[in-house]
Amino acid sequence: MPRSDNHERNGMNTSLEKEVIQELSALADPTYQSFQAKLVPQIDPNLILGVRTPALRAYAKAFAKNQPDKAHAFIKQLPHTYYEENNVHGELIGYLARTPQEAFELLDTFLPYVDNWATCDLMRIPALKKDLDATLAKIKEWIHAEPEYMVRFGVVELMTLFLDDAFDPQHLFLIADIKRDEYYINMARAWYYSFALIKQPEATLPFFEKRHTILDAWTHNKSLQKARESRRISPEQKAYFQSLKV
Repeated sequence: MPRSDNHERNGMNTSLEKEVIQELSALADPTYQSFQAKLVPQIDPNLILGVRTPALRAYAKAFAKNQPDKAHAFIKQLPHTYYEENNVHGELIGYLARTPQEAFELLDTFLPYVDNWATCDLMRIPALKKDLDATLAKIKEWIHAEPEYMVRFGVVELMTLFLDDAFDPQHLFLIADIKRDEYYINMARAWYYSFALIKQPEATLPFFEKRHTILDAWTHNKSLQKARESRRISPEQKAYFQSLKV
């Protein structure tokens, strides 16, 4: 959702949002603000306070634990103004959602407002682990949705939750079937395959060994590059991955 719709610019900040902004501002580090702004160049630097991730996570955890009613009220107030507000929102979903269904509802509301990779990837939602079948079905919805970072979130969650004991080779085709032009979606796809090459090489290598590649050339080569950057594979494996470039 465009940030031009936000409460701050329309003069409609609620007292709760103002309170949260004030508390986050007190945690801000001006030197970190300029560094963070470079990492998320699509965000107006004036809308980045500069709160370091450990401090932001500690704030969100205390907010959810000590003021759960206020926390629930805050995540109903969309869109937010500042980058850190969105990050707190994502963290609060992780703390407040008790069931996968609660998490799905909160994420479906929030993800269309996510406008950068860092907010997307920061979220940790323990409730999603409680019913992996339901979560997989939801991931399939997310990766075919329209909002860019809803798609990316689905790819990241498939990578996080389904590359170990819950892995199914068919998951590889789910990511291959995503046909989008956005850089941050395709970077997530490459990130997924790089981990799949490391964790599930027997199933994943055929994707890269076929004469006619299954993936587009950019994702194919970026996946191999990211896998080669890992310290978890041998020099021989790195050399082999290099040979698979197209």
